[in-house]
Amino acid sequence: MPYTAPYIDDAGLHIPTYADIRDDLIDTFKDIYGQDIYLDNDSQDYQMISAFALKTYDTIQLLQIIYNNFSPKTAVGTGLDSLVKLNGIARKSASYSTCVVTLTGTAGTTITAGVVEDSAGYKWDLPANITFTAETLSTTAQCETIGSIEAAIGAITKINTPQYGWTAVNNLVPAVVGDPIETNEELKERQSISVAIPSQNMVNSLIAGIASISGVNRSKVYDNDSNTTDSNGIPGHSVAAVVEGGLDANIGEQIYLRKGPGSGTYGNTTIVYTNDDGLQNDIRFFRPTYISVDANITIYASTGYSSTVLDTIKSNIESYIENLDIGYAVSITGIIAAITKAISNTARPEFSLGTTEIGKTGGAMGTGNIILNFNEVAAVGTISVSEAT
Repeated sequence: MPYTAPYIDDAGLHIPTYADIRDDLIDTFKDIYGQDIYLDNDSQDYQMISAFALKTYDTIQLLQIIYNNFSPKTAVGTGLDSLVKLNGIARKSASYSTCVVTLTGTAGTTITAGVVEDSAGYKWDLPANITFTAETLSTTAQCETIGSIEAAIGAITKINTPQYGWTAVNNLVPAVVGDPIETNEELKERQSISVAIPSQNMVNSLIAGIASISGVNRSKVYDNDSNTTDSNGIPGHSVAAVVEGGLDANIGEQIYLRKGPGSGTYGNTTIVYTNDDGLQNDIRFFRPTYISVDANITIYASTGYSSTVLDTIKSNIESYIENLDIGYAVSITGIIAAITKAISNTARPEFSLGTTEIGKTGGAMGTGNIILNFNEVAAVGTISVSEAT
């Protein structure tokens, strides 16, 4: 198509292609030096025109990038970083792994700057000052090493800073691993939520505030504005936040600052938040309970089937379970959909599906959906895929 100078209309920015620029320069050269000038691909003048066209096109592409960086939907890099500041948020830096640990000790004992250690030698910091109100105490520890540090159930058992009255530590749940620096796509998704931070709807503001906390992966906020306890057991006029990842203190602060006045908080984790007037407030929220889910799959192998297909089936099922949100049921339909994604040729599939059963680890297997409570989240158990004979 003929060369057209860059312009902006209702459809956005329009720029010429490299070929448009090159062909327009060729026409201009012929107008200047005559139509009989030799400008085929092997000529020196054509090579010079191509170089000019490429440099011009590179500059115009930079114009496209600058234009895109005016919108959070298309901006990238530092341009996106600048835009999201208007929403009161910033790109999350790489975060630290966190893990809910259970401490054992004597009631009344205060642990100052406690540090625990896992079986791999990684150290995990406890909150600055925590006090036993009973023989056991649950709190969130943060790994001292940034990034994706894992700790399986029972991995954190060593007290690195022994203190009188503190006898044991253990983690009854796996660690929530840290994340690398937030990607453009993740930041854009959070920006779409963050517009609710200054919202007059306090629930939306609370959701956005919790999502902005470093290290938070998944979260849910439930609001019971009635006078009676709801079906989830949440008392009347209370909010219940279920939060995976992040530090207890940061979560408690966001809940206190963004919940409605006079509204109660509900959960099995309690932190004390001290406001600007020095008044102490008990803030409660939930850490998710992980429900391990097993799956037994049988398939009939066909032409093209290999062990790679089997591995893909397992990987797809694991990915489906791991990406379910808090409180979401594990559906048999979702499992089947994950299995069929491993088929690369729908006309001649590499396998056909036999039986599909799922169940909670240690429980009965069946073909029904696994319903989870509002504060539960599915975790991958044993995934068994076998060939039917």
